[in-house]
Amino acid sequence: MNNHDSLYSAMSSYLSQVADVLESLPVEIMGQVICRLEEARWKRQQVFTCGNGGSAATASHLACDLAKGALAPNKPPFKALCLCDNVALLTAWANDVSYDEIFSQRMNTWIDSSDVLIAISGSGSSPNVLNAVDKARAVGATTIGFTGFNGGRLKDMVDICIIVPSYSMQQIEDVHLLLCHLIATCLRKIPAEGISEWRSLLPVALDT
Repeated sequence: MNNHDSLYSAMSSYLSQVADVLESLPVEIMGQVICRLEEARWKRQQVFTCGNGGSAATASHLACDLAKGALAPNKPPFKALCLCDNVALLTAWANDVSYDEIFSQRMNTWIDSSDVLIAISGSGSSPNVLNAVDKARAVGATTIGFTGFNGGRLKDMVDICIIVPSYSMQQIEDVHLLLCHLIATCLRKIPAEGISEWRSLLPVALDT
């Protein structure tokens, strides 16, 4: 096999693997996430996002997509905030307290029992993300996880968890970003009068 063939074989293999992962995504759970976020929009509840590295970029992207990409006629805008976006504040908490507390300490000022936290961690094991989930749970907020591999600790800590069925961090992050666009697109297209029907998708524990 020459270099040209090797390159295209690697490209084809990667894309084929991503396609297989997409086919295996938990559609019903994705629907639950979309429904909970649509409810948060109408009830004027805040939505927080967080993550590290590539997941921090995804968290910022998702907050942007919610605030702008999910805008729709006759619907209120989202109150979306990425906990990764203030570098000065993050480094202050990391330097003065602990890197493990950068999200929980920042969120502590704002989070309320009616709010939503979307915690993004490919491994499901990032201490600062897990601490943010602990903080959100302590006040009674809804917690949503985006993860991969076997879900790590995150899957058992959150109310709703989307586990990308892959052991490739790159492909997990690819799919997490696709989820941002899928969620924003669906939130933009759900009819304003359809929230009651969509809300029936929520787990009983959240349907209050």
